[in-house]
Amino acid sequence: MSPLIIMVAAFFGVTALIVGIAAMAGVFDSSKAEDRLAVMTRRKGRENEAEGVILDELFPEAKAGLAGIATKLIERMAKMKRLFAQADCPISPEAFYGLTAGCGGLGAVAMIIGRAPVPLYPVGAIVAATLPLMWLLLRRRSRFKKFGKQLPDALELIARALRSGHSLAAALNVVVEEMPDPIAMEFGQVYEEQNLGVGIEQALKSMLVRMPNLDLKFFVTAVVIQKQAGGDMAEILDKIGYIIRERFKIMGQVQALTGEGRISGVVLMALPIALFFAVYYLNPTYVMLLFTDNMGRKMIGVAVVLQILGAITIKKIVNIKI
Repeated sequence: MSPLIIMVAAFFGVTALIVGIAAMAGVFDSSKAEDRLAVMTRRKGRENEAEGVILDELFPEAKAGLAGIATKLIERMAKMKRLFAQADCPISPEAFYGLTAGCGGLGAVAMIIGRAPVPLYPVGAIVAATLPLMWLLLRRRSRFKKFGKQLPDALELIARALRSGHSLAAALNVVVEEMPDPIAMEFGQVYEEQNLGVGIEQALKSMLVRMPNLDLKFFVTAVVIQKQAGGDMAEILDKIGYIIRERFKIMGQVQALTGEGRISGVVLMALPIALFFAVYYLNPTYVMLLFTDNMGRKMIGVAVVLQILGAITIKKIVNIKI
């Protein structure tokens, strides 16, 4: 490998990383309070919707062809903001994209320094570039899991507050004051929205969009029905809380019974990759036949497909819905 190519790759990788860090440093300059207030009062949503209608009327041809594809791609990128809100990410999407580019550049540089096979350079860059996304998804999953565990206690607290004479809005505020994040943050946003004039049903539905939890959906549905038909809200919340706790018990038993299968899946998925790198560093010439020979390339393609099918199959086996 030419030293010039290594220097150029290192330059672009370090530059992208610096840009990502600089973007993260500037993300805290904006006022998050103003953004939240705009979302709560629905000003941002109406402005974006009106702007989209005007653009569609002026440029109807933008819905078709390559322009339409680009528009859909931009809309999908805009939905990433919901992912950032669900994960309570401390950085903005713009900073996240810069960090992703920087990790990709560093991944390519690491493959060059480690003297990996040349065909694996883009693979290493792509894998490194997905690390920030994996971190974001794990953060989002952890927050969802913590929210689900806190939900039964929150529902019982709301039920006790309702029995003591509080309104539903005041009971939500009790959850904000007595419980930690993330449930306090989400219920606090619902409480603030209804204080600003948004209907409590709509505020709860907005929270359901941010936190797509099946148990939370039961709570939101119960509130909507109770507002329309009446009933003992406190008793309903006690029953929902009891059902959630029983589901957690069953889920714990399932996790214990499927633990061996999950560990076996991890080992089986990681073993071929580990053996490949081990053999490569012991005998590079032997492994390079997989990249230089036509049959070797076909074998790599088949192996990748079988790895993906194996991962999907193992996940289907150990992932039991409750």
